[in-house]
Amino acid sequence: MNLTNELAKQRNRAAAERTLMAWIRTCLSLISFGFGLDKIIGAINRTRLGESSHVDLSVRLMAMGFVLVGILAMGAAIRQHHRDLRQIRRDDYVYIEERSISTATAAALIVIGAIALIILILGAFSA
Repeated sequence: MNLTNELAKQRNRAAAERTLMAWIRTCLSLISFGFGLDKIIGAINRTRLGESSHVDLSVRLMAMGFVLVGILAMGAAIRQHHRDLRQIRRDDYVYIEERSISTATAAALIVIGAIALIILILGAFSA
């Protein structure tokens, strides 16, 4: 057992834990934002329209999109974390570049944002 290698592995394990914690915070934010968006718009509509808590379908779809991205990103982060820990345990550890969860999450948010922009533009012309 080489002490230098073991210390390097410990640093890598700690870095993997910090990365997972960052993903937990990010995914919790996405899920909370989606859930909150739906509830806040519903509350606004209730105060404006009386007892009807009807939330516009477009708002509900946006909210579901944020929640779904948060759930999928969390699943991918957990999977990557376990894979990283398995690689670190090996004596012949070799870095293998993988697809980025961050890039996939950013792409999903671009899609949600583009859909939101289209809905807003269409709403401006129909008002």
